[in-house]
This record gives sequence, C-alpha cells and structure tokens, in this order.
Amino acid sequence: MVTDKSVLQINKEDNVLIALRNLSMGTHIYHHSCRYILLEDIPAKHKFFTADLKAGEPVYMYGTVVGKVNKNVKTGALMSVDNTFHATDEFRIGSFAFNWQKPDVGRFKQKCFKGFHRSDGKVGTANYWLFIPTVFCENRNLDVIKDALHQSLGYSNDNKYRNFTRHLIEAFQAGTDPENVVLDPQPFSPVKKTFANLDGIKFLNHTGGCGGTRQDAQTLSRLLAAYADHPNVAGITLLSLGCQHLQVADFKNDLYQLNQKFDKPLLIFEQQLALSEEALIKEAIFETFKQLIETNKQQREDAPLDKLCIGVKCGGSDGFSGISANPAVGHCADLLVALGGRVLLAEFPELFGAEQQIIDRSANEFVAEKFIRLMTEYNDLAHNAGSGFHINPSPGNIKDGLITDAMKSTGAVKKAGTSPVVDVLDYGEVATKTGLNLVCTPENDVEATTGQVAAGATIILFTTGLGTPTGNPICPTVKISSNSALASKMNDVIDIDTGGIISGEHSIEEMGEEILEYCIRVASGEEVPKAVSLNQDDFIPWKRGVSL
Repeated sequence: MVTDKSVLQINKEDNVLIALRNLSMGTHIYHHSCRYILLEDIPAKHKFFTADLKAGEPVYMYGTVVGKVNKNVKTGALMSVDNTFHATDEFRIGSFAFNWQKPDVGRFKQKCFKGFHRSDGKVGTANYWLFIPTVFCENRNLDVIKDALHQSLGYSNDNKYRNFTRHLIEAFQAGTDPENVVLDPQPFSPVKKTFANLDGIKFLNHTGGCGGTRQDAQTLSRLLAAYADHPNVAGITLLSLGCQHLQVADFKNDLYQLNQKFDKPLLIFEQQLALSEEALIKEAIFETFKQLIETNKQQREDAPLDKLCIGVKCGGSDGFSGISANPAVGHCADLLVALGGRVLLAEFPELFGAEQQIIDRSANEFVAEKFIRLMTEYNDLAHNAGSGFHINPSPGNIKDGLITDAMKSTGAVKKAGTSPVVDVLDYGEVATKTGLNLVCTPENDVEATTGQVAAGATIILFTTGLGTPTGNPICPTVKISSNSALASKMNDVIDIDTGGIISGEHSIEEMGEEILEYCIRVASGEEVPKAVSLNQDDFIPWKRGVSL
C-alpha cells in the first residue's frame, strides 16, 4: 500500500495521477478514498490513468485536455506516447471578465535594488560594454578583440582549463601518462578586474547581416538596436564591413526610432574605410578603452522594484517542471507584477494547448487577437515546412514524463503566474507596459532568451528539470531546478532548487518569495548567477524560417 504522498493530482478533474517517486507494478495506491492498482512500473515524474478510457477519449491534466488515448487503456496503466497523442480543446475569444487576485506583497513594498540608472529612466541590473558586428564577416575581428581584452582586463574565467591543458602538454612532452593530470579548480588567482564598476565586455557574434533575406537583415537590425538601448548596456562599439545588407545607417535609424534620446557612447568602425585590419582593431581597442575609463565612473544606486523586468523561460523540462519550478517562478512573477514591474513570457510553441488560458487572461480584445494572429501565423509556418507545434516534446522531455505538447504547455505557462496579459510583442518589439507581456519567440532556448532580452528583460529566470547551460551576454540568467537530484548533480550550473516543493518541505509561495529575494540580490550585484560567472554568453537571433 502507498499513500497519496507518493502521488499528486493537480486538479480534481484530472484523470491521471503523477508519481512523485518510482512506483512498482502491483502497488496499491490510495488517493482521496480511492484505490488504484498499478498495472506496470510508473517511474517518478510519469503519470498513470485513474479511470478506464476508450480510444478517442480525452486525458485531463491541470483541469484541461492535454491529449487523447489512441487505444483502450485500463486504470493503473502508464500514460505514454504509445497510448496517448496530443489533443486540445478549441479556443475562442470570451468576455474578458478575468478577475485577478493579487498576492500579498507587504514583505517587498519597502524593498529596493541597487542598479545602474540610465538617462531615459530605465535601470540596469548590470553594467556592460557591448561589441556588435553588423555582419558575420566581422566575427573574427571581434574574437581577436575579445582575446585581447578579456584576459588582460580580468573578465576571463578559463584559467583552470588553460592550466590543465598546459599540464597535459608537459606530460606528453615528458613521456608520462596524461591520465595522472588532474583539473585544479583554482590553479592560480584570476586577474583582478581593471574596472570595478564594469561587469563585463560582451560580444554579440552572429551569422546574419548579409547573405540571407533583406527581412532577416531588418529583423537583426531591430534586435541589435534593442540590445544597444538595453538598460544593462553602458556603451557600444560597432564593427561593420561596409558592403553588407545591414548598413550602419539602418542600424542607427532603428536605434533612434526606438529611443529618440539615445545618448550612450556609440563607437563605429567600418573595415572597408580603414587603412588595414590591424589599424581597425588597434583603433577599436584604443577608443573603447578610453570609454571604459568613463564607464567605470558609473555606480549602483537604489531603485524601486517596479524598475525590474524579468523574463521567464524553461528548457530541458521534466515531469516535475509544471508542479515545482514553473509555479514557483509564476508566484515570483505575480509578486513583481503586483509591485508594478514587468514580466516577459516567451516560447509560443509552448503555449500550444494553453491558448484558451492566455485568451481568458488577456486585458482586452486587441491583445487576444494579436496573440491568436501570431500563434496562427507561426503554427502555419511550421506546418508549411512539414512540421508543427504538436511534435515539440523532445526525447528528453518524453523520457522524463512530458508526453504531449499540450501537457508540456499547460505546465510551462505556470511560470507566467496568474496575472492579466497586458500586451503581446512580436520578435524584436520592446515591452512598454507594466505587467505580464507575451513575446513571440521560438521554443529554442537561446533564440527565446535572445528575444526576451531584446524586449527588455534585465533578469531571466530559467527553469529546468534536466539541466541546461544557457545564458545571455548582457542579462543575468538564473537557473532554477525542478528537482533536488538535478540541483545536486549540476550544482555548478543550478542557482536555486525547488525540489522541496516535491518533497513537501516548501510551498510554492515560499519558493516564489525566495526566488524574488534572490532576484533582488542579483539585480544589486550582490549575487552572481552561475551562468554569469561561467560566461555562458549565448546569442542567436531568430531568422523568420521555422525554428521550434
């Protein structure tokens, strides 16, 4: 006999139970006065049916349809891709009578964070100098400059690997066994930062700017302009070849359309106008260094929490993501919205199956219609390429209990909390309204976070059940695990463990408040997320082809 502490029913309408630990075939499960006998082993994070279902009947989870069975199934059978396929209810625009119950934010009302104040009123959680190429032809020059600046200015963190490689070479040259060489976690003290008030120098290498469609170049220009105008950026060095689709004039036009009062230092170098490549690189380093001296004079000052803009994202999800990490982040999101801040939810393929929830929470008909239009256009694009949102669960998702895209989506949307949707943004658009905003991006981790930061995110909360090293060049990315086993195994990647929700040690609300407290420390420079300390600077602009 096993009590209901080993299983979870999210909604009373659900006809599946979630195994919170591995359960063996033949086990008797007692839950809400009902007894279930397991017909097969049920791994932790997976589900079993609580009723006999005939082929074509719906499967309910989170109180909504997440699939249908393709064959007759018995009570106690494992839910799997062999017996369940993706299905959802039809969605429609309703009456917009949504009534949000704000959480109690008394604990946070008097709190602030120490950020970098910009002249346009925005506040950064970090202070970066940004190198941008208008075209992929300049990537090599950026790499040369990065190699020159990172180590000498104290922003490199790969000393232990350089030392490890050097010892391997020494062992090879001495004819000894390299198996005896060990990785010293701290072989020697890192170079001290030259500029105490500059968090880093970042480089947005990309593969665009020329060779693709003009539309791709236009989208890239708007994206790069949004990064240049981002509150976490103090100044920009722009490298251009000269003949590419994305011209410097186009970039500047997009930048000043975005912010007519843009006044950050903007250094522009065009290679085809330079005397030589060496001259270009030397001048770019010299002029940038002079600006870094001025940038270092900027200091953190108190700012209210309503100046925070948090992007919520999940990747490498598992069967616990929708019941621990995502709801905890969702409560954090609700707290920030109640305090007057902004929250950005991306990944439109992960809203497939949760459309009605989003529509019902839309602030007005315009917001709902824009959401439906962007979802429909994106899904049609996928179908035209012979794909579709419905095939989104990855092998890792499926292995760890996420069987259909609708199941994944209903769990994924939990990280957006419960507040109204105030706006819907296309890729490259910047959030201007306080509250919960949707950002149209692919599910792909890096393309999604790249788009969220362009929309204005100054911190990203990234939940994961399987583990992922994703970060962003200019936006601190906080990794939150759905289970304690992952947090222990990948403790060099994970910042916060919400596994206590699964074990019953913590409530969703407690973890949500803890996450917001962590965000305040990160925004103040008091806490450095693992992705930042590891320089996980992932940046991939979305081309308007299909990317799921």
